[in-house]
Amino acid sequence: MPRGVRAELRGLTSEHAEIVGAHLLMAGQLIDTDPELAYAHAEAARRRAARLPITREAAGETAYAAGNFGTALNEFRALRRMTGRDDYLAAMADCERALGRYQGALRLVKEGLAKSPEVVTRIELRLVEAGIRSQTGQVDEALRLLKSEIEELGTRGTKLARARLRYGYADLLERTGDGEQAERWFDAVIRLDPDETTDAADRVAALRGIVIEYVDEDEEFFDEGEDDDEDEADEVVVAEADVVGDEPGEPDDAVQPDDDVIEIEFVDLNDAVAIDETDLGDAEDTDEQ
Repeated sequence: MPRGVRAELRGLTSEHAEIVGAHLLMAGQLIDTDPELAYAHAEAARRRAARLPITREAAGETAYAAGNFGTALNEFRALRRMTGRDDYLAAMADCERALGRYQGALRLVKEGLAKSPEVVTRIELRLVEAGIRSQTGQVDEALRLLKSEIEELGTRGTKLARARLRYGYADLLERTGDGEQAERWFDAVIRLDPDETTDAADRVAALRGIVIEYVDEDEEFFDEGEDDDEDEADEVVVAEADVVGDEPGEPDDAVQPDDDVIEIEFVDLNDAVAIDETDLGDAEDTDEQ
């Protein structure tokens, strides 16, 4: 586990720390694949050690991932009171947005931006603000905000953060009916996101009218109406198995030796005539030829 987590767990008894740590570990492993179960583990850890910031953080993150925005908001507020940090202001604003409390969400966004946050946090706050503007019918303002942010930040920030900003802009463009520009910006996301943490490649394919069908490799392609062909295929398989010795025994219709079969006589090497090495000539010349 991370050093910071281990440091917080030292305040518990060894047995208690082991249980809480195990729940936190499972929450971290499941948050992307099964957020509901991840939250159950995080909540179990929080109940056993509610005074530890790490358990409140885990409960907030997993609740947010599972779409339990009211619970997530409460946990983030508790974490903010305990640590004095503003790391989750964007997530708190997004919870307010998801709960339909747009004015409260905008207040948190404004508060976060006034603190001159790091680029990653700033991008997340702008994405939340654009989402609020879009949901309240201010689509043009949402587009303006994101386009302005892209131009102002340039290449600052991590690639993933810049990819997320462009993805938000492309998604909004597509929803307004500008598929051509949306495709262009989704392409920009792909270049910044080689690990495919977003579904930008699928969005581009959909815009281009490309449908990808995945076929199960284990599926058998037989025509159910042609039983004779199936039986014939089965006979071939059995015959080949007998040839290579995969199955013991011999089929009734196996080929039997007849007069045309060539018999091979094996010679005992001990009776072989020794070859005079002088008759071989120059080995090197022979190899070259």
